[in-house]
Amino acid sequence: MNEFHHIPVLLQETLEILDCKPGDVVLDATIGGAGHSSEIVKLIRPGGRLIGVDRDPDAIRAALTRLAEHGDMVTVVHGNFRDLDTILERLGIDAVDKVLFDFGVSSHQLDDANRGFSYWQDDAQLDMRMDKSTGLSAKELINTASREELASIIRRYGEEPFAGRIASLIVKRREFEPIETVGQLVEIVKAAIPARFRRRGGHPARKTFQALRIAVNSELEAIEIALDSAFSMLAEGGVVAAISFHSLEDRIVKTKFREFARPCTCPPDAPICTCAGIARAELLTKRGIVPSEREISLNPRARSARLRAVRKVLFASGGEY
Repeated sequence: MNEFHHIPVLLQETLEILDCKPGDVVLDATIGGAGHSSEIVKLIRPGGRLIGVDRDPDAIRAALTRLAEHGDMVTVVHGNFRDLDTILERLGIDAVDKVLFDFGVSSHQLDDANRGFSYWQDDAQLDMRMDKSTGLSAKELINTASREELASIIRRYGEEPFAGRIASLIVKRREFEPIETVGQLVEIVKAAIPARFRRRGGHPARKTFQALRIAVNSELEAIEIALDSAFSMLAEGGVVAAISFHSLEDRIVKTKFREFARPCTCPPDAPICTCAGIARAELLTKRGIVPSEREISLNPRARSARLRAVRKVLFASGGEY
């Protein structure tokens, strides 16, 4: 196994907006290689507790190693962040003070040829599962799904305008041989996209690979569930922060956070307000925080990152702050 590495994106900005204090209970719902958590844990001494969750066994091993010196104040759990309520209940934790989500794919996952996340590694097997012990791999998906299902996945999750052409060519090619490697899929995508469009907007397979990864891991559905769970378990005055890396993730985070901060939660067609017009949170980021040019120059993979956060205030007046 390659050493697990992941450069934490927007590290200082995240630490500032979480504003962790000694004694805080902090949940890192996507702990990865503990890039953010290794700094957070220093801020919550003495008396604090850090709970880290990740669905990638490689990440769990890396986080345990990196945080070992902090002993019992750190608990790392192998699990899916969509199950946060169950995970915390099992640990006997009723409330947390700070929650962090980092929805990005780690450098380790992208660079490890055994994972199949990157479209640059031609001989890699098409897997793309965050947890290789569960669910369908990308290889199984593209070799069994119908043309209509594939087109829908690539269009919806990749926002790829040539989704139909790509799906049709996948189905046609797999009639002759299974599509098993990154190189095979990249070749199909390139063949399906007209030459003049292949030269625009980065690698031509980027959107298709994003779409398959999201579908394989049910990422978007899990994000909405996890944000609701995290906010419900947040203590008054607590903060939830989320780092997203593409528009689909960010749209969910932005919508959900605005929902938490909206003064009135009644249906739009309700004749009168019956919810008392009390917001549950205040927005800490109006448009989201993006990396500086310096950070992008040091870590180009940070380019698309955006950080958003809310603070839970039981009797807030709502609106953007």
